[in-house]
Amino acid sequence: MPTELTYLYVTDEGDKLVGLVVLRDLMLSEPDATVDQIMLPKPFALPVSMSLSDACKAAVRRHYPIYPVVDAENRLLGQVRGWRLFEQQIIEISAQSGQMVGVQKEERSFTPLFSAFLKRHPWLQLNLLTAFMAAFVVSSFTGTIEKIVALAAFLPVLAGQSGNTGCQALAMTLRGLALGDVDKRPKLHLVMREGALGIANGVLVGLVAAAAMWFYASRQPESAAQAPMLALVILLAMSGSCLMSGISGVLIPLGLRRVGADPAVASAIFLTTVTDIVGMGLMLGLATMLVL
Repeated sequence: MPTELTYLYVTDEGDKLVGLVVLRDLMLSEPDATVDQIMLPKPFALPVSMSLSDACKAAVRRHYPIYPVVDAENRLLGQVRGWRLFEQQIIEISAQSGQMVGVQKEERSFTPLFSAFLKRHPWLQLNLLTAFMAAFVVSSFTGTIEKIVALAAFLPVLAGQSGNTGCQALAMTLRGLALGDVDKRPKLHLVMREGALGIANGVLVGLVAAAAMWFYASRQPESAAQAPMLALVILLAMSGSCLMSGISGVLIPLGLRRVGADPAVASAIFLTTVTDIVGMGLMLGLATMLVL
């Protein structure tokens, strides 16, 4: 039966890995060359005790077709093909989108209905609880909404934009955790980067939303005189909420990992809570202070 050979591994008398020979180099070498002249000394190897996710992170920038596996004393035990590692990495990354909203990575399209229900429903109850928290914030400003009805029309606009900004930051953070990029730079750098992107995007979409509020409010008899200040409220609220959502998109998964939880599990639920509370509270609070 044909066997695919890519590398030849060189070991010493104790079976410890000391080098690697590429078949092409072996075929093109001089007839009198010795192995130590054509081998690559101290090749990269995966410890047998390393977790699969850590092995994927260690191999992600190397793209070798095969990785040797060694024990704690560097004795050669076997090999792992690169495509098997990256196959697992693809599975992990593809599962993140479901985990963000409470769908366990073990669940598949053929998972029994009742089992899928038991896995998903607790997260929906948690989402309901966090939604009540956001509703409580809005209910605290019912007087403001009753006096400035135009604000009600822009609550979902603010929540949608800040939520999308946070999800972008969250997706990048989870991808960085899966690929091992997050641990290569200071966490503060990542927080500042996503915060800067959040406020930059918030200002730009805030200008458009402010213009829309000005146009909308100026055509309402009860709020026409307040249109400029309402536009300013929308601009400030959109900028602030997108800033906070970008920062939260980094801090939430990092915080979950710090306490030993899977950073992908239901991160979007916690993120939605933060963005809704901050965004709606900021808009209604600013309207109360600046307009009323």
